[in-house]
Amino acid sequence: MPKVEKLTLSRSRDIPFDKLVPSDRNVRHVRAGVSIEELAEDIAARTLLQSLSVRPIADREGFYEVQTGGRRYRALEVLVKRKCLVKNAPIPCIVREDGVLEEDSLAENIQRVNLHPLDQFRAFQALRERGLGEEEIAARFFVTPTVVRQRLKLVSVSPKLLDLYGRDEMSLEQLMSFTVSDDHARQEQVWEAVQRDWNKEPYRIKKLLTDNIIRATDRRARFVGIAKYEAAGGVVLRDLFASDDGGWLQSTTLLEKLIAEKLHREAESVRGEGWKWVDVAADFPYGHTAGLRRIKGEPESLTDDECAAHDALRQEMEEIEQKYFQDGDDLPEEIDRRLSEIEAALDAIENRTVRYDPADIARGGAFVSIDGDGALRVERGYVRPEDEVGVVENGGDVEGDENGGQPESSGHIDDGDRKLDTNSGKPSVATTGADAETEEDGLKPLSDRLVMELTAHRTLALRDALAKDPHAALLAVLHALVLQSFYRYATDSCLEITAKSSGFSVQGPDLERSPSAKSVDARHESWTKQLPEEPENLWDTLRAFDNESRTALLAHCASLTVNTVHEPWNRAPGRRRHANQLAGALMLDMTAAGWKPTAENYLNRVPKARILEAVREAKGAAAADLVCHLKKSDMAHEGERLLADSAWLPELLRTPGSGWRMDEAASPEATAVELPSFLGAAE
Repeated sequence: MPKVEKLTLSRSRDIPFDKLVPSDRNVRHVRAGVSIEELAEDIAARTLLQSLSVRPIADREGFYEVQTGGRRYRALEVLVKRKCLVKNAPIPCIVREDGVLEEDSLAENIQRVNLHPLDQFRAFQALRERGLGEEEIAARFFVTPTVVRQRLKLVSVSPKLLDLYGRDEMSLEQLMSFTVSDDHARQEQVWEAVQRDWNKEPYRIKKLLTDNIIRATDRRARFVGIAKYEAAGGVVLRDLFASDDGGWLQSTTLLEKLIAEKLHREAESVRGEGWKWVDVAADFPYGHTAGLRRIKGEPESLTDDECAAHDALRQEMEEIEQKYFQDGDDLPEEIDRRLSEIEAALDAIENRTVRYDPADIARGGAFVSIDGDGALRVERGYVRPEDEVGVVENGGDVEGDENGGQPESSGHIDDGDRKLDTNSGKPSVATTGADAETEEDGLKPLSDRLVMELTAHRTLALRDALAKDPHAALLAVLHALVLQSFYRYATDSCLEITAKSSGFSVQGPDLERSPSAKSVDARHESWTKQLPEEPENLWDTLRAFDNESRTALLAHCASLTVNTVHEPWNRAPGRRRHANQLAGALMLDMTAAGWKPTAENYLNRVPKARILEAVREAKGAAAADLVCHLKKSDMAHEGERLLADSAWLPELLRTPGSGWRMDEAASPEATAVELPSFLGAAE
């Protein structure tokens, strides 16, 4: 057996700092990592943890050249200049007698292995377990407390996932995405699901972890208040690594309970005003007041001081508008803030407490719900037909109202998704639970319910657009009157010119909060305030209006008769043709009206083939090919992302000559570069 030659390591010794000279042959020239000043602070706190490597200078007896550890030498130099270290302080050094300086310098930097981030995270955790606070840890390692919190949050992820990250089987970005949930079992479940999917991007992980919880910005969360929710034991998940708008509320059952309790308390307060009935719900369907008479009531009178303040605010607003709104430039920040203050002050003056006649309160009622901003919404002063004066005691209708103010149709319809009660617009039975994956991929006709929901959106948008164009409204009304006067059995008008304001037997969850609904409701409320409460006074009021006001009111009334909803029992082709003609005359753009395709309102409601058709039309064949292999729910989510800014519309919502057109769809080559980076290639 050959004799193994024994190694002789370089000797170590303490050398005075003023006998050391930095080498200009050190291979490290690019500054990176911790700064010299921070390193000096660290040495001052913990002393020098690693020796310098030096070699004697041949022509300068007693002096040594620093071949490795140049940054440590510079940090020691900073301490000497600060007089924190004497200039001849002994420095631990390894003395090299042979070898090539550049080779030693290169070897020291190449052979060094940086600390794995996971080891750093666990070290921070160990320090915290020893009693150090986040601020103290941050000060010792020259980082911010936020960085410490982030790293401690990372080490709180499931140990199984941390081990995967430690073996480089998971990226740091993926690990960060798991911190939005504290449930280790759920984290591991999501990781297993992601492993079977081609899309392993961090946003995908975060979406799976937060799918069944509620954002803090949701109107329901804002109604209850995060503080109240947490005080009741609710858990809020927050993302320390990105903006999360306040996080996610995990305890959805608790939130619903708090909502119900708060609404009940508010309803009791309203009921204490003496109303005959108070209906309570987090949401009421759009048009829930149809068929009910509105009691106007009398707002409290303004005092002289309030009138003067109101006039002064109005004058100030007009002066600002004249000065700043002429050139169309953005308002200065302080002017914009002042305008907001003026509007809030005017609202406080104008939206005063309304007083109702006790007799009206005794037969009227109110609706208590949550508005789109998360505030309490109380709609007072509605009288049901059966509570009107003169109603027969056995439940007969009000004289002159054949249907008692109720919808003409009754019973149930099956729209292909679920059965609906046509009187309430709400499901009468639970959804079938059929898996969307069992759908055929062919271009099947859209379900009746979806057709009705989409055309309900279009009806609202047409109403809003028609009300803004009095000339088109006059033409539409004239068209309908001529049809009835000169043609028998004509149905080629989508205006129900009998001034019947139709409700929606079926509507999607976002209809009431759509921009068109808000615009129509605001306009209706404005006209209500200008009209007399008693119908016998209406003629004189209208005569007092100028022509412009009459025309605008006519346009609004005409707009309320528009009905282009495609119901299974009411699909006259003439109505649809006229709806297209009216939309063309108004240049209706459903994208500008606020509609855009989402998983909720369209993509999850149609077969995969229609999702691919939409992506192909809007983004090209390349984009469709990248998502064609996904599951239905994932394809709908990716489709929503891809179509977000495309202005794509289903055929039912397209207007000839306005908005998105198929011939404007971008080519596959033009859109490929616009896809998100994670869609660049399938794994």
